[in-house]
Amino acid sequence: MPARDIFHHAVRIGLEKQQWVITQDPLYLKLSAKVEMYIDLAAEKLLSAQKDDRKIAVEVKSFLGLSAISEFHTAVGQFLNYRVALKKLEPERALYLAIPTDIYNKFFSEPFIQEVIREYNLKLIVFDSQQEEVTLWKD
Repeated sequence: MPARDIFHHAVRIGLEKQQWVITQDPLYLKLSAKVEMYIDLAAEKLLSAQKDDRKIAVEVKSFLGLSAISEFHTAVGQFLNYRVALKKLEPERALYLAIPTDIYNKFFSEPFIQEVIREYNLKLIVFDSQQEEVTLWKD
């Protein structure tokens, strides 16, 4: 099992504060004998008005390395692979990339990054790591 991101706990608490139930930590996906993946979190939320569950998977990224663009390349690659795997194994589950507020404000606001987000339809959860709260959902 891979190591957890430094902000894993903060995102988990932030989701729970918004009434999400963490169902798997991590979410294990086995596609074949040679291909398996771990997405950081799986969560569900009952939408009472619809009497239906909403299911998500969340990959947490800190962007604390030396190069934000290099980490972005890795995150996008993971995101795309995870989305294909979820489509095969759990098609009802939406995938989100969780990122800290400061990274969202400083790096994800760049025009090129915004273009990549639109091009690949990346869904984002922005979180405050100090308050352990989700501050923004970007679908």
